[in-house]
Amino acid sequence: MDYSGGMTRRRIFEFAAVLLCLAPAVAATAQPAASYRYFRLGDQANVKATSQPGFALMGGGNDLDEAFRWLCKRSGGGDFLVLRAHGDDEYNSYIKDLCHLNSVATVIIPDRAAAVDPFVEQAIRHASGLFIAGGDQANYINFWMGTPVQAALNDAIRRGMPIGGTSAGLAVLGEWVYSAQGDRPEDADLDSKLALSDPFGPRITLVHVFLQIPILKGVITDTHFAKRNRMGRSLVFLARVNEMEGKAARESAPRIRSACVEERAGVLLEPDGMGRVIGHGSVYLLNAEQYADVLEPGQPLTFRKIEVQKVSPKHTFDFKRWQGEATRYTLSVEAGKVTSTQPGGGLY
Repeated sequence: MDYSGGMTRRRIFEFAAVLLCLAPAVAATAQPAASYRYFRLGDQANVKATSQPGFALMGGGNDLDEAFRWLCKRSGGGDFLVLRAHGDDEYNSYIKDLCHLNSVATVIIPDRAAAVDPFVEQAIRHASGLFIAGGDQANYINFWMGTPVQAALNDAIRRGMPIGGTSAGLAVLGEWVYSAQGDRPEDADLDSKLALSDPFGPRITLVHVFLQIPILKGVITDTHFAKRNRMGRSLVFLARVNEMEGKAARESAPRIRSACVEERAGVLLEPDGMGRVIGHGSVYLLNAEQYADVLEPGQPLTFRKIEVQKVSPKHTFDFKRWQGEATRYTLSVEAGKVTSTQPGGGLY
């Protein structure tokens, strides 16, 4: 019996059988959807711009207009790219309103599949300025390290592209990185008390050379510094990386230093090492005079004579000479307890 406007029942069955036969061939040729997301404002065609190197180190919290204007100016009015592992494109309109640029784009790279996509690599290589947003630095290490994303970022640095980062984006700029790979979603922030009680706890994960920024060689960073009371954990990071880096090379004195930035503060850093603090918070520059006295798994840290230089907004610091316009004091750690020569105890 014919159905009105359609096929007979037998023809329907025959058609379905053909589709079933074709299904494996269709599945074999289907390509997985790209997992990256890309958003762009401005001209859709890239322009050739003359970039000027420089590094904007931001501690998190509210974004700093001055830092983004500085990065934009150094990008030569070209194509500015924001990199994220999660999130959205809210930086596009913010930066476009601040700066005169050919375009502002955001690429979200949420897994290793996205990090090996040729489009993502080319987006980074064509940019004239780069910014790594906040979030979770474990994602940047887990998803991007050892992929074309890492290679393209380091190539951009070598070619003189300006690059900035805030919060997790700053955490990955130094030679050494607290990668937060031991953290679980249900974990609270790695606080100083926990870190000082066991410097080898499973949550204290450190990675060497994600990005190769010459003036930040020998530096590990920390962020959200005073608000989240991170001095103690930064001392642990400093003790750990110097143990791995210095003692392994049989160096007589520690060579790794730490740059720790408060929320709503930043450093505009020239390639020659001159940095200017901006915003509404301070930057703490730590330098160990000796290796840790007690640095053992399961044992509280003992680590003496750490020089602190606290640099306030509108003041400068020379990262090459490791000195500047700063308030100076010394910290020591005895069995996990921090003491300071600063009146009132300083910042722990």
